[in-house]
Parts: sequence; C-alpha cells; structure tokens
Amino acid sequence: MQTSGLANGPERPTDWDSVDWRRTDRNVRNLRHRIFRATQAGDLKRVSSLQKLMLRSRSNILMAVRRVTQVNAGKNTPGVDKLVVKTPAARGRLVDHLATLQPWRASPARRVYIPRPDGKQRPLGIPTILDRCLQARVKNALEPEWEAKFEGSSYGFRPGRGCHDAISKIYLLARPNKRKKWVVDADIKGAFDNIDHDFLLKTIGAAPGRELLRQWLKAGVMEDGGYHATEMGTPQGGVISPLLLNIALHGMEAALDVRHKPNGELTGKRAVVRYADDFVVFCESEEDAIRVRDEILPPWLAVRGLSLSKEKTQIVHLRKGFDFLSYNVRHYPCPKTTRTGFKLLIRPSKKAVRRRREQLRKEWDSLTSCPIQQVLSRLNPIITGWANYHRIVVASKTFAKMDEWMFHRTVRYIKRLHPTKSADWMTRKYWGKLNPKVNDRWVFGDKHTGRYLKKFRWFKIVRHVIVKGTASPDDPSLREYWWKRQTLNNLSDSDVRLAETQDWRCPVCGMNLINGEALHRHHKKPSVQGGSDSYDNRELLHLFCHQQRHATMRRAPDG
Repeated sequence: MQTSGLANGPERPTDWDSVDWRRTDRNVRNLRHRIFRATQAGDLKRVSSLQKLMLRSRSNILMAVRRVTQVNAGKNTPGVDKLVVKTPAARGRLVDHLATLQPWRASPARRVYIPRPDGKQRPLGIPTILDRCLQARVKNALEPEWEAKFEGSSYGFRPGRGCHDAISKIYLLARPNKRKKWVVDADIKGAFDNIDHDFLLKTIGAAPGRELLRQWLKAGVMEDGGYHATEMGTPQGGVISPLLLNIALHGMEAALDVRHKPNGELTGKRAVVRYADDFVVFCESEEDAIRVRDEILPPWLAVRGLSLSKEKTQIVHLRKGFDFLSYNVRHYPCPKTTRTGFKLLIRPSKKAVRRRREQLRKEWDSLTSCPIQQVLSRLNPIITGWANYHRIVVASKTFAKMDEWMFHRTVRYIKRLHPTKSADWMTRKYWGKLNPKVNDRWVFGDKHTGRYLKKFRWFKIVRHVIVKGTASPDDPSLREYWWKRQTLNNLSDSDVRLAETQDWRCPVCGMNLINGEALHRHHKKPSVQGGSDSYDNRELLHLFCHQQRHATMRRAPDG
C-alpha cells in the first residue's frame, strides 16, 4: 500500500496508536447528526452536501478501519486477496491508502458457506478488507438519512435497536386483551440473495456513493477458483448489506396500511414487527391474514425481486403460537386468574433449546480428557451469551432444565477423567460453594483457582424496556434519552461501579464504553510494579484502547 507521496495524501504516515479517538468519534457523530437533521427538514441539497463531506472525512476513514479490522466479527476473515489487517502499523498504512485511493472497481467477494440451524448451508460473500472499509465509509454517509425515514416497526441491523426490542413490541401487540390475534408468520425466501439491483439503486437515488454501491452489487463472487456474476442480491458478509436490505424493505407499514396516531399509538386493523427479513403481521381476523399473505405481500415483494417462502410462511392463531427470533409466543388457557381466560407467555423456543444443547454436547465431546480450566473457558461464554439473550422472557423453568442437563454432563465428564475414583472423592474435589454470591454447594469448578462453571438460573429475569417509536441515536434531540438507555448486562457489579466512576466513558478515546467493543480492565500501575487491585488503580477501557495504552507505555522513556 502506498502511504506517502500521492496527491492530497497525508504528510506523514498514520501512527495508529496516537490517533485522537475522542475527536474522531465526535467528528463522525456530529456529521451523522447533521445528516439526520437535514433529512428531517427535507433539505435534500444539504443532505447530499453533508454526505459528500462524510465520504471525504479522515475521521470517517479512521472509524471505518477501526470497525472493520478490530470490532467486526469477520475481522480475521480475508477476501479474495487473502489479506487481513492485524497490527497497528498495518492499520495505519490502510488508513493512508484509503485517504488517497481512487476506488474505480470493486473486487469480487469470496464465497464461503456456514451451517444453518435447519442443517442446510448459508452462502456468504466476503469482500476484501479494502472494500469493507469503503463500505463502512459509505454506510456512515447513507445510514443517518435512512434512519430519519425508517419505520418504528423495523428493529434489525439498526443502531440502538435489536432482537429484544422486537420481542418486546410483540409482547405489547400479542397481549390477550388486544384484538389482533391472527398472525402471518412470514419468511422471505433468500432475501439477501434476491434483492433486485435496479429497484435498490432507484430507491437510493442520486446519493453520493451510489456508483460504489452499484459496483459492489455487480462485483460477483469467486467460488472454487471460478468467477460468478451477481445479477441480483447483496452478499451476506458485506458491511453495508444489512442497511441495503432494510432500504429495500422500507415501506412495509404503508403497504399493509398500518396506521398510527401522532403519539405513535396504533389505530389500524393491522400491525407488523420486522427484524431484517423476518417479520410477523398481526391481524384481527383469519380472512384478513389470508388477504395479507396472498394478495398484499406477494406483489409488494415481487417489485423488490423477493417472494415469500411457501413452506415457512404460515397463518396461526395466538392460541397455537409461533416462533420468532428463537422465542415462542403463545396464549395459554388461564380461566380462573384472567379476565380474557388466557395469558401470554413468551419463552425460549424448543428449537432454540435443542440447538443450544446440541452445541454444548459437541463442546463436551470435544473436551473429553481436557483440563478443567479449558472446560470452563470454553463453556462459560456459551452459557453467558444464551442466558443473557433469553433472560428477558419467561425463562426460569428453561434455565433450571438446562442446569439439570449440564449437571449430568459434568458428572459424565468427571467419571471419564477419573474412572477409578469414588463419587465422594469426585464431589469433594470438584463441587462446592465456589460462587460466593449464591448459596449453592453444587457448583462445579476448580477449587485451586476458584474458577467455576456458571449456571443458567443465576441470570435473573430482567424485563427489557423497548425503544420508543422511531427513536434513533442519530437524532441529536434524543441524546439524553439514549444515554439513559445504556446498560451493561454482561459486566460484574464491580465493573459497573467502575464504569459509573468514569461516567461511562473510555478514559483513552473518550467514547461511550457501550459501543459494541469488548471491554478490558487496566491497572494504572502494573501489578508487576507493585500496583494494587483497588478501584483507585483500575480503569475500564475498550479492548483496543487498552492495547493503545500499553503501546504508549512501552514507548514512554523510563523514569
């Protein structure tokens, strides 16, 4: 990559460890706010001007490289050029290259396949690191404009929104005292792979970066050493693909005649909740649900190159229930305790429980004869992630059953590890009150280190507060609202206290601690130099800010 000597290029190579992330984040965030405000005001000329400014912004380049090479899950997955960026020096060179790059042609994506829950393979298209960074830059320019337009019923792949908001909305719509009890549980057939390019580009209009988008859509994929053209669809694996899908599916509320009062309250006969390409439509009668499935949705989707899956799309009454985002939503008879005679329960779906058990079973089988430390390191993140995801619904009984199943797996593991030892010996060695926060003597772990295997039922049920209306983090008038919504469910109580003393800011970059990046504890005075573990000597940093802090300390002169 060329780093200097080019027209309009940086005067000196970028030192990644010296980037002022506080200023960088503020510049990008302010530009996003301005684009959002201009869109709300209907000033299209100003929107276009600000988007061009975002595309030229060096801060946007820095944030794009940080997101693609350090934060995103696919940061270690190469494209067709087999290039990954792992070191600070390489990131600095990538920034300099992007600052001077004239991106005339996008590279094809690399085709890879990942297993789906139904046993089939899901095709992914992995762009090169360079194209992913360019996509992240364009996304920062386009996303605020569309955030000002998107419907409140859309929750997938949007800033500040997620699965928990979608399921909380379903809870509000599916309560027994509501009239919309018939549900169209819809599934779009190959949504990412079949989006019509012409429709998508026409919808985006003459926005800056449109030509880049066209190139990415038409770039094709490389599979088994051969090139395959892409005449439709946007490959899963691209940074901008989820945004493009949301743009393509925008307008579903209008098509379904979903109506709201000025305060956001529903007044029409239908309601919809959409998470990317998964959505459900609530109707007041079975006849209307059939009309939605057979007459309204098919032509609306066809214009976009999409269609409903006949096998997976179904019409159900809430008394039968349906699965959505790994949850099961259903009305249960309860004639003696409720006015309606039914109560709504949202639980982890049977399929979700079965998939998690299968994953844990494979992990246990691969850990046979492995030391207990490796068992704890592999299993605890799986338990934590699944429990945190499902703790917002009625999950206590499911958690208890999962713990019972895990207990039998631990017994099986120990018997294989010590086939000649007695049950009393194994109990004394591996079980005890290892977790000081709970009164449970049947905690499995390593008594020498104090580490233990977590239990699902330790994750208490916490109700999720749904995001209001069409609220977006790009709306500068809602800064206080979004600040109050920040939570850290995965942090220990001590880490929460530490974050509060830092005003929920990273001391290195100044950005919000809750920005999707992993968090690390940093000792201001290292332990090897006699530093204590007290609060005064600790701070909570983003993982990559932690690396930057140590890099700075290594460069500092002794003394």
